[in-house]
Amino acid sequence: MNTPQKHKFGFRAWLPTIGLAFAAFVFNTSEFLPVGLLPNIAESLNESTSQTGLIITVYAWVVALMSLPLTVLTAKLERRKLLLGLLMVFAASHFIVLWADTFTKLMGARICVAFTHSIFWSIMTPLAARTAPFGKQALGLAAVMGGSIVATVLGVPIGTRLGQEVGWQGAFFIVGIAALVVLVLIFLVLPVSKSDRAGSLKSLPELFKRPAICQLYFLTAVVVLGQFTVYSFIAPILMNVGGIPEQTTVVALFVFGISGIIGTVIGSKFVDKHISASLVIPMFIAACSLALITPLAPHWNYFLAMSVLWGAATTAVSLAFQTILLRFARDAADVATSLFSGIFNIGIGGGAFLGSHLSVIYGFSSLGYVGSALVGFCTLGCLLIWLKTGSAVLTGKNPSAKSGE
Repeated sequence: MNTPQKHKFGFRAWLPTIGLAFAAFVFNTSEFLPVGLLPNIAESLNESTSQTGLIITVYAWVVALMSLPLTVLTAKLERRKLLLGLLMVFAASHFIVLWADTFTKLMGARICVAFTHSIFWSIMTPLAARTAPFGKQALGLAAVMGGSIVATVLGVPIGTRLGQEVGWQGAFFIVGIAALVVLVLIFLVLPVSKSDRAGSLKSLPELFKRPAICQLYFLTAVVVLGQFTVYSFIAPILMNVGGIPEQTTVVALFVFGISGIIGTVIGSKFVDKHISASLVIPMFIAACSLALITPLAPHWNYFLAMSVLWGAATTAVSLAFQTILLRFARDAADVATSLFSGIFNIGIGGGAFLGSHLSVIYGFSSLGYVGSALVGFCTLGCLLIWLKTGSAVLTGKNPSAKSGE
């Protein structure tokens, strides 16, 4: 794979990676910002919290539907110009939120952001590997993933706090300003990056002949569905089940997010050589954590301790997913990643949708158990495959895969 950076060593070689990491930060901050602001948005728009949660569902499903077609449509565009254009539309869509005084207007603004998201995460993983310093592709990918993790660590909790202080519309506006700053940074540091190994629609039949990719897509859909059935409503769960004040829920989001750094650091040390354990163990921990959310919600200190395990396990699972994707679909990276991103967002949207309906029928206390059952089902399946074949990943014959477990 070609490496487009002009500087292959030293600090200047890392500037494109730093720019991409900041871009990942603002995109992920925007995607999950409504999670912490749902009660505020619902009150402002005179909607129920469950109904307002649909902005997460629709956003995610737009990304899911548009990731592949928009990635194919933009496959031949030079990546630097494409990214700058995406950031411009992204920022403008956040400024529009200032005039979103109805649920429909807010939904329209979020759909515009979702279109940019559809392309952004489809090109980001391959671009991160290409622009990293010479011989540091894996570390470059981890750094850009770190930007998305930091968004969970700092972006969402700080955005939630900003929403509580300056209003939820003000929080979205500030994210738009941050996007403009990142746009300038990308303009200054990212070299011209021609489209490379993007793949096409012709790549799809070949991708679906690879057992590891099919397994990855299935796991992504079900695990993310389970995760976001709960995470989308973590603020109302804590408020309604645990009796936690609204202002305190940001602490749980912060603990969950910062624990993601722990999961990434630990996972990155083992995922290349021990992919099976790096997949199964954190999925098991995540399933157990989800099952404990309702029992521990009234016990604040125990809940925070559980959140450390939950956050670390969630990001470790994501790291394992990304590793499998790059290992078994390197020859059609953009198309494979667009499908991954689309399926991931089907899970997010499905989780928000499922959580919305379950919370109305059975209450917020039911969500953790449902999420645990979904993630636990995948964990059990991968464990059985591991015991039977010696690998939790269905390797088969994958022409683009690296050798080894």
